[in-house]
Amino acid sequence: MMRLFINALAANAGGGLTYIRNVVPHLAEVPDLFSIIALSPDLRQEFSGFANNVDFLEFRAIPGRRVWLEQLELPRMIRRHGADILLSAGNFALRRPGVPQILLSRNSIYFSPDFFKDLQERREYRMWLDTRMRGVIARRSIRWADATVAPSEAFANELRNCGGDARIVAIPHGFDRQAFCGDTSPLASHLEAKLREAENSLKLLLVSHYNYYRNFETVIRALPILRSRLRGHSIKLLLTCKLAPGANPGSYNPARAASLVRDLGISDMVVELGALPYRQLHHLYRRANVYVTAAYTETFAHPLVEAMASNLPVVASDLAVHREICGEIAVYFPRFSAEALAERVAGLAESPESMRSMAAEGEKRSHQFSWKTHVEKIVDLARDLIGPKAAIAQ
Repeated sequence: MMRLFINALAANAGGGLTYIRNVVPHLAEVPDLFSIIALSPDLRQEFSGFANNVDFLEFRAIPGRRVWLEQLELPRMIRRHGADILLSAGNFALRRPGVPQILLSRNSIYFSPDFFKDLQERREYRMWLDTRMRGVIARRSIRWADATVAPSEAFANELRNCGGDARIVAIPHGFDRQAFCGDTSPLASHLEAKLREAENSLKLLLVSHYNYYRNFETVIRALPILRSRLRGHSIKLLLTCKLAPGANPGSYNPARAASLVRDLGISDMVVELGALPYRQLHHLYRRANVYVTAAYTETFAHPLVEAMASNLPVVASDLAVHREICGEIAVYFPRFSAEALAERVAGLAESPESMRSMAAEGEKRSHQFSWKTHVEKIVDLARDLIGPKAAIAQ
């Protein structure tokens, strides 16, 4: 039986959390595999009822020191639990784990010129320096790992440009329709009230906690343009975050976005729902009319698959990753053009037939993404990496 050690200590929000939530149930179903998963105690309560082939290790890493603590503590844990291979799920590899290592690289900001330019314009110099330093470690991690997995071919190509002769493999992330739509509990009353108020509006949805690389400001600047273009229509932007300091994970400051909403006089158009439990997001997708994203860098974009699976037309920034996920199903615009974004949304709003067609084709395309398939390919890669070691041992 292969023993797989997974470093999931970085899975606290966003794509990392989505990843762990979805892969663990499928790992538990793989025969001849025992998984040991190191994760934050805050996340442990989400996982219960698994078979005897999954074990969880609670490990609280101090924010800002996680990378260094991992380098010191995790190799000892790996040896103690007799693991055959390590899956590092948080963008950074261990320098000397003592076993073959697969690195999951899923954070494009370390490699994005747009992100560093954005930080300079915002005068976020401390974050700029911190991200630069993390970027150095992320690049070295590619060389430390025996194989690096990217969640899309587009991002894999970015990594190949800085990874030298490292082994880089694209294994797309998946989607589990049953897990995503299975929860039937109603939304909280205050959320339901906000959605009822927007019932007769054209509802645009953006699912993300506030951060800079999702480019909220371009979406916000598009709203008054869209209102002028669609005179007589009520338009609402539904956000799964709040544009207030301290209301979102991480250290991103939403003050600029909040000021922009006030300065443009569009407070009535922005509905700040705040974070929703993942299991209830499907309610929100099905209440919206169009999914929008102006992200200027991305690695996979789970919400695009979730939107397509929910029969929601997609208007997305013209990134290679977005085109890989949605193909010809979505409508694209230059990532910093609020005018083009407004024009694409208006075009859809004025063509109900196009919206219905996009929704139907998107739902079909969402079936291409499978967490079960993703896990199978990760396990195959792991067996391939330990194969030579096993042969030598024999």
